[in-house]
Amino acid sequence: MASSTTAFLNTTTIFPPLQIKIHKNNPKIKPEPPKFINPNNPISSSLNQTPKPQPQDFITNITKLLWGKSLPPQLLISTLRATWNSTWLLMMSQLAPSDSSGSYSRPASKFRADLKPLSISRLKKPGNLHLYVGLPCPWAHRTLIVRALKNLEELVPVSIASPGKDGSWEFDNGDELNGCRSLREVYKLQREGYEGRSTVPMLWDVGRKGVLCNESYDIIELFNSGFGKFDGNPSLDLSPPMLKERIQEWNRVIYPNVNNGVYRCGFAQSQEAYDIAVDGLFNTLDMIDGHLANSRYLCGDGLTLADVCLFTTLIRFDLVYNILFKCTKKKLREYTNLYDYMRDIYQIPKVAATCNFDAIMDGYYKILFPLNPGSILPAMPSVCESEVLSESHNRESVTSDNETIQLHTAIEFGVLLINKAEKALMAQIPCSGRRRAKVVDSSFLCTQNGRGLTAVESMVKNPTNSNSYKGYPKLTRMDTLQHQLTSVSVSVTPHPVTGSLLPSVTLSSRQSTSQPDAET
Repeated sequence: MASSTTAFLNTTTIFPPLQIKIHKNNPKIKPEPPKFINPNNPISSSLNQTPKPQPQDFITNITKLLWGKSLPPQLLISTLRATWNSTWLLMMSQLAPSDSSGSYSRPASKFRADLKPLSISRLKKPGNLHLYVGLPCPWAHRTLIVRALKNLEELVPVSIASPGKDGSWEFDNGDELNGCRSLREVYKLQREGYEGRSTVPMLWDVGRKGVLCNESYDIIELFNSGFGKFDGNPSLDLSPPMLKERIQEWNRVIYPNVNNGVYRCGFAQSQEAYDIAVDGLFNTLDMIDGHLANSRYLCGDGLTLADVCLFTTLIRFDLVYNILFKCTKKKLREYTNLYDYMRDIYQIPKVAATCNFDAIMDGYYKILFPLNPGSILPAMPSVCESEVLSESHNRESVTSDNETIQLHTAIEFGVLLINKAEKALMAQIPCSGRRRAKVVDSSFLCTQNGRGLTAVESMVKNPTNSNSYKGYPKLTRMDTLQHQLTSVSVSVTPHPVTGSLLPSVTLSSRQSTSQPDAET
């Protein structure tokens, strides 16, 4: 009992002063008894605190006052929609410049590298070149991969910038080389100044304090073969002379349709622009998936720059592009060969260390406000987790026959050219007269699978036809009010220097009127 009493006596209780107010109309009303407040009791204290109004409560009260529990008025919805659309178009015009059709048009790189001056020995010495990158950026990712594979980490130091709230590249802890807070400040250090877009990757000439190059492909070509005796891994050549032409052939297909194709989907400012971009993207992915059924890498059994350029888009596909950029026809995981091919490259030593998935997701979902206004970060797909990407892929068993690969590649490119020519032809037809092109002979379309090449292959190799395939009236059929496809010509000819097989396609159409044939 004593301990309980002591505890009670040691508890401080505050009695507020009694305030007596006499009611005007009824003086007999007694005042309410005083409330006892214990400052050591948080529950007692909180009961006597007036809750602060929240902004959300204020907005909720206003909406209830205006229209009760029903939906907002149609006029308000229409006004807000029109305002948002106008604001969205304004922001997108700055973020992603487009042409008259609403199709994204990527600005050209301002600083291109001339590889001949780069033979100057001073640039090859450690510390004379400095690389600026951003981890979310696929173009900068290319340079990090080649830099790592060629063991150039000590020769070319790197500074990593992060996207700021306004989308510009900033340094979290400052730039150690130039002491700048943002990449824009680094660009402006040049003697002549700079007022353009400050993009990554960027290769900085330390001695001259100027931008040497901000074109990703120029940089990876330099890293691959431009350092001579300073090359950290001379045994690895990602662009051997005998494959240069084929690498360029792949780049001419992959860059516009895949690397830039995902951006053309995500940044499209009209339905027509999106439809064209998404068709081109998945037609190309279908083609590449079929090609990889018979080839470990794009150009055979060895990794090349073309593979590096494709990989940095594929590693972001299910993580970002499938969701945020509306590349939704398929997930990369649904492509048997493409997904395993991506994992094959991911497991090459040093490549996985260049992939920062958290930075990639933050850089897209939290920064691209026009595409994700709420900045809500989705859960990472399980197929993109490092543990899954590190599982066995069995790509080592895929062997490549050089002649067959060249032939298949040429035919696959030919199919893409057919699709492109068909779209160009259809674009000339008035909307009222258009119908979808119907594919009659699906065996030709090797983009659908890796087994549809036999018929065309025999025709291409037919010596009586001079190694070319011409005519095939049932390849496609276009029935329209004004145009009719009359012939398709696919020619596969060897390159005069490299011997690489190159395709060309001609589609001829005939109008229903007396006008002459038109060739597309």
